[in-house]
Amino acid sequence: MTEKLYYEDAFLRTFTGRVLECREEKGRWAVVLDRTAFYPEGGGQPADRGRLGDVEVDDVRERDGQIVHYCGGPVEAGAEVAGVIDWDRRFDFMQQHSGEHIVSGILCGAFQCDNVGFHIGHELVTIDFNRELPAEEVAEVERRANRYIWEDHPAEAALPSPAQLEGMAYRSKKALSGQVRIVTWPGADCCACCGTHVRSSGQVGLVKLISCQRFREGVRIEMAAGGRALAWMNAIAGQNAAVSQLLSAKPCSTAPAVERLQKELYALRGRVAALEERDFAGTAAQYAGAGDVLLVESPMSPESLRKLCGMVQERCGGRCAVFAGDGASYQYAVSEPGGDLRSGAKALNAALGGRGGGKPEFVQGSVRCGEEALRAAWERCFGGR
Repeated sequence: MTEKLYYEDAFLRTFTGRVLECREEKGRWAVVLDRTAFYPEGGGQPADRGRLGDVEVDDVRERDGQIVHYCGGPVEAGAEVAGVIDWDRRFDFMQQHSGEHIVSGILCGAFQCDNVGFHIGHELVTIDFNRELPAEEVAEVERRANRYIWEDHPAEAALPSPAQLEGMAYRSKKALSGQVRIVTWPGADCCACCGTHVRSSGQVGLVKLISCQRFREGVRIEMAAGGRALAWMNAIAGQNAAVSQLLSAKPCSTAPAVERLQKELYALRGRVAALEERDFAGTAAQYAGAGDVLLVESPMSPESLRKLCGMVQERCGGRCAVFAGDGASYQYAVSEPGGDLRSGAKALNAALGGRGGGKPEFVQGSVRCGEEALRAAWERCFGGR
């Protein structure tokens, strides 16, 4: 059994231990010490990283009571080795884990639901609950959790006996056996937990509940605590400041400014659509009764491309093909009522490195070529019609 120093003092950053075993496993070295401050992955909390002597530790796991450190090189068996924890990483995980406990305890107690999933990711923490939660309840939990954090309550960790455990009300995602560790945030949460935590709620700093979306039979909340929460809020503030400058609006008035801009954009789009409709009608009139038509146009949206193709085809009385692009690549639409354009489109795509397809009477896609190559390939693939 490895002595777990992280339970004695979660703020221990350096330690010494004796190497009991060092063996190679799949290109890495598995090192077992008589004692360690490295936390192994478990309970939703990722493993610590750091160094054993001059060797990097990139993963830590627990196997049958032994803590296995996966290292980039060997460590001498029997030697005393100095361990150094990546403290920034560990403290971040402690802030996230403690923040999650406080949020989950307050939420489950207030709204009679269960935490059924928890994970500390690279950017955010996810918590799953088996109940739907409206936005106002989520906001209330965030307010209460932060008030609890700022009151700076001490954390408590205990290893109760089986008899004591039977009389305790605590959260747990599954039935437990053996020695159970209980972490309590008095007045907020009491939960079975194997992870590391800050000493008092004030060290969490703050929590921010970022999103709440339906997930399975309940919801999934994304949250950040401590340094992550501050970084997220700074990123949002930076984005908002940039938007406020672009819109010449005060930082607290960007939403109304965007709404005004959207209304102006919708109005302009309506005017552009009307002008486009008039222009396309004029083009179609030029080809009335012309039979097969091939048009090469400047870039336009896929919707406009299809519209122009349809309007010209209705007037020309034959096959209509419209290619819209910048001279190096083109999008295309081809229409021929009663025809089958699929084999021609397949040959065209093969000749010009394109892609696309469609129905017998209508195909669309894109090609990468110049106008001269396009026209030549069109003649070959569609028989010059």
